[in-house]
Amino acid sequence: QVQLVESGGGLVQAGGSLRLSCVASERTFYNYAMGWFRQAPGKEREFVASISGSGGNRLYADSVKGRFTISRANPKMTVWLQMDSLKLEDTAVYYCAQGLVLRRTPEYDYWGQGTQVTVSS
Repeated sequence: QVQLVESGGGLVQAGGSLRLSCVASERTFYNYAMGWFRQAPGKEREFVASISGSGGNRLYADSVKGRFTISRANPKMTVWLQMDSLKLEDTAVYYCAQGLVLRRTPEYDYWGQGTQVTVSS
């Protein structure tokens, strides 16, 4: 059973930055695409960003393009989401996900427990 553990969430003022981390337990981490999704209260879970196993391909939601950066280090079995120029509407629980296919939709095989990001004015 793959475990994904997110960290790095917190409270930040609008315009600030946070970096989320997700550490996987899967030793063949490099074989898998990784994604970040988020869910705000009363809303459906939405795609944020994803990265291929090699790190060579990345996808972003239009709402975060140019502000967020996804990256990974396979030897560390870690994926990061660098979030800059945060806005109030970025407030959500952020989830890390792992799957075989790089995609924008939530058909990933494994999910983390989530980390709360709150952006204040």
